[in-house]
Amino acid sequence: MNVLVISAHPDDETLGCGGTMLRHAAAGDSIHWLIATAADEARYGALSGKKAAEADAVAKAYRIAQLHRLGYPPAQLDRISTQELVDGVAKVAAAAKPEIVYTVGPADVHSDHRILFEAVEAALKSFRAGDQLRRILAYETLSSTDVRLAPDESFRPTVFVDITATLERKLEILGLYETELQKPPLPRNAETCRALARVRGATAGVGYAEAFQLLREVLRAGTKP
Repeated sequence: MNVLVISAHPDDETLGCGGTMLRHAAAGDSIHWLIATAADEARYGALSGKKAAEADAVAKAYRIAQLHRLGYPPAQLDRISTQELVDGVAKVAAAAKPEIVYTVGPADVHSDHRILFEAVEAALKSFRAGDQLRRILAYETLSSTDVRLAPDESFRPTVFVDITATLERKLEILGLYETELQKPPLPRNAETCRALARVRGATAGVGYAEAFQLLREVLRAGTKP
């Protein structure tokens, strides 16, 4: 199975669906990872190289088949033309030919997440995405999804993936993001990730889980309903 994971920034994917990615890797699925932004040297200086190296290490840990970097400056996707961003996502999707897509969602407070999601919507229209695409799911990202204030745009999970067997490895991989980690009670750390996974697991009746919003599912002829 081909899988495409879409993140605005490195660490979105691990916070939101790292345990699920590890399940795909264990199953032998081919995982493509798209990162829309990259820390630029003008803003981050020498730290930009460290952040790029962190993403490379994470890609290796997940056994990513191909890492796709669009390379836009963080927090500036609103300055990129919509068509350029849509074309970038569509090009990656055409190369990956995914059956399942995991993406940042529209309920996130970070503008990069919302803008990227709109590009994903356009790039994955049914007549563009290919007949193989059957599921699109939005994941939640601690420090973005959880702080959204608009009540009508909140994250409402409808799909839960049991990550009891992969949680510890997910947290190890999260630790590779040394430049992004925060100390409790802030959200981007292993303690908070474990707590959220426990809550989602309790909702689903399993030990630990990741939660998703199902955005589109297509059951084509010949597949079980």
